Amino acid sequence: MEIETEFTIESCEKENIKKIVDGLNEYNLSKIPAIADLWTRLEFVAKDKNGIEIGGILGGLGYWNGLEIKILWVKEEYRKKGIGTKILRYVEKIAIERGAEFSMLDTFDFQAEEFYLKNGYKPIGEIKGFPKGHRRIYFSKKLTK
Repeated sequence: MEIETEFTIESCEKENIKKIVDGLNEYNLSKIPAIADLWTRLEFVAKDKNGIEIGGILGGLGYWNGLEIKILWVKEEYRKKGIGTKILRYVEKIAIERGAEFSMLDTFDFQAEEFYLKNGYKPIGEIKGFPKGHRRIYFSKKLTK
């Protein structure tokens, strides 16, 4: 059977996104079986005593139990007070309890490079000049109990 190679490229709709994600997951899992659910959300918000959001973290565990941190944010006036570290340790602890052995994330040199270094993350790669005059840095950390 000959595969047709003529095609179009179009904007994704929700059903297209699901097909793409399912296709990648099917391929990946055919190579290495999952040890966890496909994606377990680990998303938390930090609030002050008045219930106002002062920080939060968006991440999760993938099917090979790696903690993937997408966003960690602390409101500017609350920075350098240990809140970010407490949020990070909180999500790392939960990830470890669920079997995670590694954490991974990226940041920019003008964001939180020093913060992640201080919290035991090791740079594993970077893109120089992105954005212009800066660097995007990729980090990982071996999680231990």
